[in-house]
Amino acid sequence: MFPRTAFTITVNPKIPPRLKRLEELANNLWYSWDRATRTLFSRLDPYLWEAVGHNPKAFLKRVDESALLKATEDRVFLATYNSILSTYDSYHDASALQNNGGLSSQDQVAYFCFEFGFHESLPIYSGGLGILAGDHCKAASDLHLPFVAIGLLYRQGYFFQTIDSKGNQQVTYTISDFDDLPVTPVLRPDGSGLQIEVPLLHRQVTAKIWQAKIGHVTLYLLDTDLPENSPQDRYITHNLYGGDRTMRIEQEIILGMGGVRALHALGIKPTIWHINEGHAAFMILERIHDLVQQGLDFASALESVAVNTVFTTHTAVPAGHDHFNTEMMQTYFDAFYRSLNITREEFMALGHASGSPDFNMTALAIHGSRTHNGVSKIHGGVSASICRDLWPQIEPEENPISYVTNGIHVPTFLAQEWSDLFDRYLGHEWRNKMCDTEYWSRIDTIPDHLFWSVRQSLKSQLFYGIRSRITEQNARNRGSEAHLDRLLKFVDPINPNVLTLGFARRFATYKRATLLFENLDWLRKIILDQERPVLLIFAGKAHPADVPGQDLIRRISQVASFPEFEGRLLLVEGYDLRLARRLVAGVDVWLNNPIYPLEASGTSGMKAGINGAINLSVLDGWWGEGYDGKNGWAIKPGPEDMEGTVRDQEESRALYEILQDQVVPLYYNHGKLGYSPGWVKMAKHSMISLLPSYNATRMVDEYVTKFYRPASGKGALYAENDFAGAKNIAAWKARIKQAWHGVTLRRLDAPCERIHFNEALNFKIAAKLNNLAPEDIVIELLICRQFKTTRLCNFDHFKFAFTGIQDSGEHLFELKLTPELCGKQEYFIRIYPYHPLLTHPLEMGLMVWL
Repeated sequence: MFPRTAFTITVNPKIPPRLKRLEELANNLWYSWDRATRTLFSRLDPYLWEAVGHNPKAFLKRVDESALLKATEDRVFLATYNSILSTYDSYHDASALQNNGGLSSQDQVAYFCFEFGFHESLPIYSGGLGILAGDHCKAASDLHLPFVAIGLLYRQGYFFQTIDSKGNQQVTYTISDFDDLPVTPVLRPDGSGLQIEVPLLHRQVTAKIWQAKIGHVTLYLLDTDLPENSPQDRYITHNLYGGDRTMRIEQEIILGMGGVRALHALGIKPTIWHINEGHAAFMILERIHDLVQQGLDFASALESVAVNTVFTTHTAVPAGHDHFNTEMMQTYFDAFYRSLNITREEFMALGHASGSPDFNMTALAIHGSRTHNGVSKIHGGVSASICRDLWPQIEPEENPISYVTNGIHVPTFLAQEWSDLFDRYLGHEWRNKMCDTEYWSRIDTIPDHLFWSVRQSLKSQLFYGIRSRITEQNARNRGSEAHLDRLLKFVDPINPNVLTLGFARRFATYKRATLLFENLDWLRKIILDQERPVLLIFAGKAHPADVPGQDLIRRISQVASFPEFEGRLLLVEGYDLRLARRLVAGVDVWLNNPIYPLEASGTSGMKAGINGAINLSVLDGWWGEGYDGKNGWAIKPGPEDMEGTVRDQEESRALYEILQDQVVPLYYNHGKLGYSPGWVKMAKHSMISLLPSYNATRMVDEYVTKFYRPASGKGALYAENDFAGAKNIAAWKARIKQAWHGVTLRRLDAPCERIHFNEALNFKIAAKLNNLAPEDIVIELLICRQFKTTRLCNFDHFKFAFTGIQDSGEHLFELKLTPELCGKQEYFIRIYPYHPLLTHPLEMGLMVWL
């Protein structure tokens, strides 16, 4: 070959004036939940649309000019284009923003998260946390909340996965061209890009601010890949969940502290600050620093920051919380904590959690917030237990950790076929009735044969997609055509009458992807029935550093390669949002069998349920609340202290029994029209019961009611009159902590063991308050009818009244009580500190029991 130099040139089309607003549509992730918009782009060039991964912005840079000019003369295309623009403009009507979702006109929510998953065209997410954050933003847009989000713009997002013939996960990273992403730089008035500086060790790191539009909501993203930074610093925002501990702490400093600085630079003044998982907790330190620089003392600044900060944890095991060793924190924050006028010990105490000397980001998030929540009822209890030492004298069930069960953004994950059917039978207003339980009962009015037709159509679409991926997978792994035919035997889009089970999620060991393989002989009996075949579809990624997770993939691949399972058990590579949308809509049964109680919430089953798939899951996470006995099947988890292999055997047995005795017979109990009426009945009930309760609209509205509005109100109260409220509560807490070791209770009345109904009891307590005042404390009696097991939340509470001071200096308190129930009852007496400015009555974690 002759020596030669290759030159490249990129030719971008000119968007015709008639179609100019295609660029606007391509730069607002509204398209991620408006399928009509995505379909509009694909009609211009279906092959290019596939090639660019359904990315509208990249598509418009590559589509042929001739296709655009042809579209300007296509009446049908123009009519669709105008209709979409009308819908888009109505959604973005500025007057609708006056609603504010129940918040005041002065409010502003700032939502921090390490990853955001809106659509495959913006690859800055890895899994459930990111998708949840994306759905939170979408619902905030739907509710017209005054809401901004803050994250990092990764040059190299999460990896693309392939699986070789031996079941080994192969990892490929793609470098994103930001010009192809639905993001734009934030510009100063002079047209230059807006940047901030964040101190890291003895240097300043520059971060550029980008923005992405999600309907009404703006997401601001920080990027350090800039010429003015060193190669090391340019790499900080390169990888999502990549690199070592140094990269992780620097990413979290850029996100948390840099995020606060970015909002200042943008002129945005949040009244509510929401930390979604502990990665962003350093924002607490930056906000405290700002107030200290304004002249506030550290303790008052902490109270002022914490009172309007909301913290959501998604982790169900202690080891899952981010932490950094003492030496690393000293290295990065030595000068910083000195600027707060506090000691090293006081600074490290902000991140102290028992059992480890490390600086724990969850502990920082809790110490720097006053409202904290898990993401399901079960997870709220798990989180309260994990964090119990942060409130040392309070029982976990009473400590301040609450919960808001996750929800999904229905317009994103509900298949278009269901939307069309709902328009026809429920009316177009269903989009505004997301949480109306009575309204969704109308699904029962949809004729069974039409309901089943939609289900089969969605399964056919899934099968087309699976065939395409398996074909590509087989070719790359040099499989034969004959082998491919065996693999695709049951994946027949023309005749999708095979019971199809799906399991797709991150391959982590606690999710037990291989629980179905505990007894392969039993599994063979279930799925190899010629008259009632069963198809199992697996998909998911394991973190590149998670060797046990990758072993799960190899095990599934191994079992799938057994001759008797070929074609009946498929492992599909390249799990992404697009495949996820098809799977949750197309399978008949959605499997989930985690180790209880390690599934914080889980949302894939919600996505499946709203599409008419039926859940078969361990009663963990959201399914512990969602299961009603008629909308799916449940595996009751064994005791938490049960030995692991025994637990797996017991729960796999329950899984086999449910499949064999209930799922398979119900599905194949065909009526005259060729489908099972009982199956349709359960699928309908699944949709009716889950859709109004597990949608993101309900979730975000619950955050507004339970957390955002109270946080905003308390934040304003603490800040008014030169932070008088914050100073007051900080001084009061210091006084309480100093005195509490000397607080004691003594009972003056003689305990009475038996009375008659309607007789009154007169309780008298002498309290040594150690220089505290009666108004600083609450003494209360808790009483409950005695059973074998009682929880404090089941007790009735009665407060004692202050009646005077004894010569000894003890304060006297009395309570007259007439028990309302007969039978043996149990009661306790306790004292804890009280102040009307507290967000939670037990937030100090101090209590003395008599």
